[in-house]
Amino acid sequence: MSRTTSTAIPRSAVATMAATRRSVLRGIGLSGLAVGGASLLAACGGDDGPATGSGATVKFGINEAKGSGPAYDRLAAMAEAYTAETDTEVALNAVDHNTFQESINTYLQGTPDDVFTWFAGFRMAQFAEAGLISDLSDQWPIDGLNDSFKEASTAPDGKQYFVPASYYPWAVFYKKSVFEKNGWTAPETSDDLFALMDDMQGKKITPFAFGDKDGWPAMGTFDILNMRLNGFDFHMSLMAGDEAWDGDEVKLVFQTWKDLLPYHQADPLGRTWQEAATSMGNGESGMYLLGTFVVDAISDVADDLDFFTFPALDSSIGADALDAPIDGFCVASAGKNQDAAKAMVKWLGSAAAADAANAGADAPFISANSNASTSPYTDLQKKSAEVVGAAANIAQFMDRDTNADFANTVMIPSIQAFLKDPDDIDGITASIQEQAASILG
Repeated sequence: MSRTTSTAIPRSAVATMAATRRSVLRGIGLSGLAVGGASLLAACGGDDGPATGSGATVKFGINEAKGSGPAYDRLAAMAEAYTAETDTEVALNAVDHNTFQESINTYLQGTPDDVFTWFAGFRMAQFAEAGLISDLSDQWPIDGLNDSFKEASTAPDGKQYFVPASYYPWAVFYKKSVFEKNGWTAPETSDDLFALMDDMQGKKITPFAFGDKDGWPAMGTFDILNMRLNGFDFHMSLMAGDEAWDGDEVKLVFQTWKDLLPYHQADPLGRTWQEAATSMGNGESGMYLLGTFVVDAISDVADDLDFFTFPALDSSIGADALDAPIDGFCVASAGKNQDAAKAMVKWLGSAAAADAANAGADAPFISANSNASTSPYTDLQKKSAEVVGAAANIAQFMDRDTNADFANTVMIPSIQAFLKDPDDIDGITASIQEQAASILG
């Protein structure tokens, strides 16, 4: 079988992430975590048997509802494969993504499942600081997960609380056939980008698809503009609350974004990311800045898709940073079967788990484990692994790199306010800074 070469997230990137998490976490307790919604997660029932092997049961909470698509199929295939390999029963608790996210804090403080799906970065570190997830240091090293992924799994106390499974980059997607028909090539500079967008508009094609009805997609635009204009280190310091949100650097981000908005679909707050993706899929829009999950919305043209990383806007900063969130697993400290949970979570980070997941779903993920087979990967995924491996700095995405309360209750409405009135940059940044001082300290 074909095997990957190492696609490590650069150590400089994850080391910076760990340092900024320490800064963000100062003085933040449970108030910084997402609070439970009206519909709370409930752990699966069943008696706790032996720790592992025949008769053992491990409860597995996942953030995908049954029948929701490839993401559910991959997780269910992992659970089935683990039972087949170890004779440990896996009780699957499948919950729709939004309910899972909204209810996670109450869930973890109640009677949670033993193992649950979660994210690297600040989201993981918050739960570690609050004592809601278990120390997994005794499960590391994990064969195939290099030091970079170990760093991404490390909380400010220097211990590991997370096992990575997959990752995906954010980039600018486009249809190869549309670019070929019009003689367009991927832009390498800011001038190239503006020339391309002008040509698209001249041909009655909206340069960028854009939808922010759900609130979070536009965070990706802020992230990339900030990293291109102010650099990765500034971006991570800003997420930590160590830079001013009303300073000239952030105002430059919003001003540049304002200059780019005429090249984007109008009225983005009334459009979901799936609807925006469809506009690119049918040729109404030429490009779309999004994660590789864009394929889920326009799978019928997946073979026609390609991408490029957002070009440099400042030659002194370059274009070697991007968002590439890492998904994986944690063990709930209130879970009843810690030994079984730790054994399972280590296996979930293995090449065998990744291969089982990708064999069990129509759409594979990009495995964090360098020993996993790449034979199921699409061309886009193979390119994604190369791009992430070549990047100098990797961010996790705004709502994973900063306090969840700040991201959701401050930045979502603030960015949406900007999209409604891009002329009020001073007012918006002043409001963000006032709230950041309160939440981030």
